[in-house]
Amino acid sequence: MHNVAVLGATGSIGGNTLDVIARHPQRFRATVLTAHRQVEALAALCVQHRPELAVIADPALEAELARRLATAGVRCEVASGPAALTAAAAGGSCDTVVAAIVGAAGLESTLAAARAGKRLLLANKESIVMAGPLLLQAVAAGGGALIPVDSEHNAIFQCLPGGRPELRRSGVRRLVLTASGGPFRGRTRAQLADITPDQACKHPNWVMGRKISVDSATLMNKGLEVIEAHHLFGAPAAAIEVVVHPQSLVHSMVEYVDGSVLAQLGNPDMRTAIAHALAWPERVESGVSSLDLAACAPLQFEQPDLDTFRCLALAFQALRAGGDAPAVLNAANEVAVEAFLAGALPFLAIADVVEAVLAELPAQAVVDVGTLCERDRTAREAARRVLRNAC
Repeated sequence: MHNVAVLGATGSIGGNTLDVIARHPQRFRATVLTAHRQVEALAALCVQHRPELAVIADPALEAELARRLATAGVRCEVASGPAALTAAAAGGSCDTVVAAIVGAAGLESTLAAARAGKRLLLANKESIVMAGPLLLQAVAAGGGALIPVDSEHNAIFQCLPGGRPELRRSGVRRLVLTASGGPFRGRTRAQLADITPDQACKHPNWVMGRKISVDSATLMNKGLEVIEAHHLFGAPAAAIEVVVHPQSLVHSMVEYVDGSVLAQLGNPDMRTAIAHALAWPERVESGVSSLDLAACAPLQFEQPDLDTFRCLALAFQALRAGGDAPAVLNAANEVAVEAFLAGALPFLAIADVVEAVLAELPAQAVVDVGTLCERDRTAREAARRVLRNAC
């Protein structure tokens, strides 16, 4: 029996994780559930899954969560705030942690789980983008396991011998990440001038939160995944390629030096990757329907348009710059996407903000979490300054 902490339980990854857990009550139990501010949704999940601990990130909402749980007859510990979230990730109520908090807010709890030797199922790509070397060091020091949940990285994990080997010794030539192309594939810059947040959040294949949906529309999400692949699998930028695959059936591929290409296929449903990560190295039923290849439309592959979708090119630029450039990229992007979703920034200007901040803050070495968080704050301040000057 695995006791599972779902950090970010009210999000799409959290919901899919709990669906898989509920299908295997003899294997998994959701013992810790957390949310940012969604008190009603978190309370409903606690009624369904009966965890030992529920954590709400906003301390002002702890009393309301406790009241709702008491009214519903749910007996579990209630806590709030960043320190409680970190303690939950590292505490004794769980041996497995699903890190599904969106954005830089998930960094501290992800690192805490790694240091504590948990089986860490990583869906919070921003943590490894910001602090890849520190996270890998924490995993090594804690003696736990790091298993990627992103569909692309989970696919690569499945296609590599041993999951995360030394690539050269395994005969790997390159990693190929697939991208759906988002809702605006094939459009020109002129056609993207008046894009609204609702349009950007209508992904053609995946059901996701608003922030990650915008990142998919700009291809920044794929750029963050390139950086994540670099850290997870020790691949240099030159050995990572992105191809647009609009059907989202091939989730990623690994090419070997003998010409073989191994691909992982499946319907576009995150429960496949989640079930694989939860049960690894075994396999369990996920609730995902079988892939009917005969009924599928022809599979397409094409090169990404880096002139129109500049965020992907900026992510490669940050990866090649090294150091904390990926953290600066991520921070600037989070501020820009927030402004776009608020109606304060045009869609195409997201890349402009990120580019300006990268130019203002040259890469520095990653030393520790404290200095990294300080650079994150500096990058966010720079991004907000760019936004003010643009208005």
